[in-house]
Amino acid sequence: MGSKNLIVPKQLSHVTLWVHPDGIVEGCLFLRMDDGELKPEVPIEVLNHPSPFIVVRREDPQSIKFYNKSSIVRVHYSAEYEDDRRLPELQCSMQMMDGSLLKGTIRRELPPDYSRLYDYLNLEQERFAKLYLDDDQVCLVNKAYIVCVSEVGASSIS
Repeated sequence: MGSKNLIVPKQLSHVTLWVHPDGIVEGCLFLRMDDGELKPEVPIEVLNHPSPFIVVRREDPQSIKFYNKSSIVRVHYSAEYEDDRRLPELQCSMQMMDGSLLKGTIRRELPPDYSRLYDYLNLEQERFAKLYLDDDQVCLVNKAYIVCVSEVGASSIS
């Protein structure tokens, strides 16, 4: 059995990670490519996979690092490849433990009886929440680092 049978084709996707306690890390995630049977992988799938570590190719200095997902506060990347603009939207702001305030839109299809912001945040199998920022950036936020979330424009609990 050759080692070529064990190789899974991957593509690099540039991301900016905020890692505790290191700070900003520039690098690339390795994402599964479209192989005809499966859709190309996106960063949220890698970060919400149950494995505790992700692989990042650092740019400066160039190296491969394995980051514990529990240490990743958030991940930013360009929204140019995202294709979910037709999904229901929830405008919100997230107050982070470091004092920053993130404002953006969550786009997610949820069951009608569980389609509130509260329901999205409580999806137990997902460690990271996906937030679209105003500047065409996606921010994947580690829920463990969120202090509180407010729905923008909402005056009461629905």
